[in-house]
Amino acid sequence: MIKTLSAATLLVFSLSTEAAQDPEAVFARACGACHKGQMPNAPARGDKAAWAARLAKGSAGLVLSVTNGLNAMPPRGLCTDCSAEDYHAVIKLMSE
Repeated sequence: MIKTLSAATLLVFSLSTEAAQDPEAVFARACGACHKGQMPNAPARGDKAAWAARLAKGSAGLVLSVTNGLNAMPPRGLCTDCSAEDYHAVIKLMSE
């Protein structure tokens, strides 16, 4: 039930396309701690090969992984004030 509610909440949030926060700022203060290449399992920003398999999950799946945490990534990925839209935007930034 909780997973269903989480998925439904993310779906509602994903319908809005505008991030509230600047993706560069979010990356600098939260995501870059692991995604600048320091953590071997965290795909580095701009590493298209590393991001390809993850992008196959779809945007909503990636946001769900960030929200719930995955492997060594803590829930919400060190950005406790990020919305689903913010996550979408920073994932796009990192995967390009």
